[in-house]
Amino acid sequence: MNRPDRAAAVVATEPPARLPRFTRAERVTHWVNATLWFVCIATGAMFRFGIGQSLITDRGLARNIHVIAGLGILVAFLVAVIGRWGAALRRDLGRFNRWSRDDMRWLRTFGGDRKVRLGKFNPGQKLNATFVAASIVVMLATGSIMHWFEHFSNDWRTGATFVHDWFALGIGLSAAGHIAFALSDPDALGGMVRGWVPRKWAQAKRPRWLAEVDAESGDRGDPVGDVVARAE
Repeated sequence: MNRPDRAAAVVATEPPARLPRFTRAERVTHWVNATLWFVCIATGAMFRFGIGQSLITDRGLARNIHVIAGLGILVAFLVAVIGRWGAALRRDLGRFNRWSRDDMRWLRTFGGDRKVRLGKFNPGQKLNATFVAASIVVMLATGSIMHWFEHFSNDWRTGATFVHDWFALGIGLSAAGHIAFALSDPDALGGMVRGWVPRKWAQAKRPRWLAEVDAESGDRGDPVGDVVARAE
């Protein structure tokens, strides 16, 4: 093999500078659900506290938009999970149930231990995802009781309203924290916008996930140029 051939071989085996993090289906699901959650929070605040009521003066219209957006969250999620396009999303959902010793160390130190080797998601993201998933069930159940109240007793309606309101507060705080953390890490945010993250980010923040991606890429023998393309 002459020198140019050797150089070409070295270039061909160099690790990619960018890694696929989320598929197009995952990104669309995320942003559709984020929009629907925002609509729910905004309309809920509108007819509950009068915030921004000048935008929609009809409380009945705001309530109907709120209900439709809430039901849309569940529908959008089910559509995203079912089908061939949801394979990556189903796999990521399974990651939320797997906790390593490093995850527990991260929690005990509130993220202060920089030596932990994290997977694709840090423990904070796993807890937030679990809370949001539980909130969907709780909000749909309590919201249904509040909307179709004629089928339920006063005790049920009072309890549903109490739980719905407190979960709404928790969701608002969770969303605010999620946005704040996303804005503080542009590379991580870019993963949900562009679908890929820099390799250096993965080395520093998600070394266990990086090892997993490299192992899978090596097993398939993918060329370097196809790594980012797979995110689409």
